[in-house]
Amino acid sequence: MPDAPGLELIAQDLRQADAESVVDTVYFRDRATLVVAAPTIRAALGHLRDKGYGALMSVHGVDYWPEEPRFSVLYELLDMREVDRITVKVRVPGDDPIVPSVTPEWPTADFQEREVYDMFGVLFTDHPDLRRILMPEDYEGHPQRRDFPVGGEPVHFTANEHDTPRYWE
Repeated sequence: MPDAPGLELIAQDLRQADAESVVDTVYFRDRATLVVAAPTIRAALGHLRDKGYGALMSVHGVDYWPEEPRFSVLYELLDMREVDRITVKVRVPGDDPIVPSVTPEWPTADFQEREVYDMFGVLFTDHPDLRRILMPEDYEGHPQRRDFPVGGEPVHFTANEHDTPRYWE
């Protein structure tokens, strides 16, 4: 994990490549986070890949409702040579949650972006197959949103709809 000065050096390096890319840096509890503008996420991750962060370990979403910008997409990168991690965060508003997909450059992001879309409703432009991955296709809403009603209808999946024995009853 880069320390606070190391994080600022990485941010400075990114700003030299694109002055609009880095929005903020956060170093908290020994975790380094770069906050970048959504349109620059592909270039920022590509730049970090060139610096050694060659493994995209996870992509996940966060809902900060009622705060705006409401959603974050976090990318966890790993430099396996230096055993070093960095988080790259993108913030997007609740009324227009759109982030460019990084799947063309990072194939491991495919299912993870689909999960963020399914659970939070964040749209990933240029994703090769953006559709629900956990919930049924006709399901309404995004269950990980903080304003999603709790205790609604039970979800019925096709695998357990008809004649599947229920061993837990």
